[in-house]
Amino acid sequence: MGGFLTRNRLRGAAWLLGLLCLAGLFLSPRAAAMTAEEIIQRRDSNEYVQTVIVEAEMVILNNNRKLTKAMTSYADGDNALTIFTNPRDRGTKFLKRGDELWMFFPDAEELVKISGHMLNQGMMGSDFSYQDIMESDKLTDLYEFQLVGEEELDGRQCYVLEGTAIPGEEVSYHRRKAWIDRERFVGLKEELYARSGRLLKVMTTTKVEQFEDRWYPVEAVMEDKLRKNTRTEFIVKSIEFNPVIPTETFTLENLR
Repeated sequence: MGGFLTRNRLRGAAWLLGLLCLAGLFLSPRAAAMTAEEIIQRRDSNEYVQTVIVEAEMVILNNNRKLTKAMTSYADGDNALTIFTNPRDRGTKFLKRGDELWMFFPDAEELVKISGHMLNQGMMGSDFSYQDIMESDKLTDLYEFQLVGEEELDGRQCYVLEGTAIPGEEVSYHRRKAWIDRERFVGLKEELYARSGRLLKVMTTTKVEQFEDRWYPVEAVMEDKLRKNTRTEFIVKSIEFNPVIPTETFTLENLR
């Protein structure tokens, strides 16, 4: 009788262990992985801001030539104003109002609207195009994403996602491939493609900092793959999230 009970207890323990192992399969990290939409939403919550004031430098490296441009930018939703402060470009301004982009040249006191093919040109000779700075919407509003895998990038575990432009949305790049830090949910690398499938640009985040409850990229490098021996470093010197910015900041009168 004792042997029979012992065997039953062993069978019961084995059955319970089997259930626990089966439950472990369903609850494993890979099986419980986040969806592509959830990952991009977490990234948007880190990197997308409603209002912000940024002091930054743009270092343009072209062959053996190096140009450093300093700027202060104010942004509020679809509106943004950038004022260059380095000696060579001091007083040059860009104003984005919705889908319009204006540029002010202080020497000639000239106001120019940038549109059409001009939007694809490098801003101030950099690897960032004017169109790049026009896209201020959340990524989830512009692209449909799919989770295609996980990879390690510079010692950080990343989700790898591919996004295709939502039909009807005007974007600079038809497809983008993004490496997003699994822990901090900040983009560490992006490959930007044309509709034809040609690789146009690669942007790599080189430094990330934490500001209260958000992680934010403060140093990045953009490489235009259609140009040789060129890249542009973007370095955030200071940043203020959610400031109150007067509405008259984003007027053509203020631009002049």
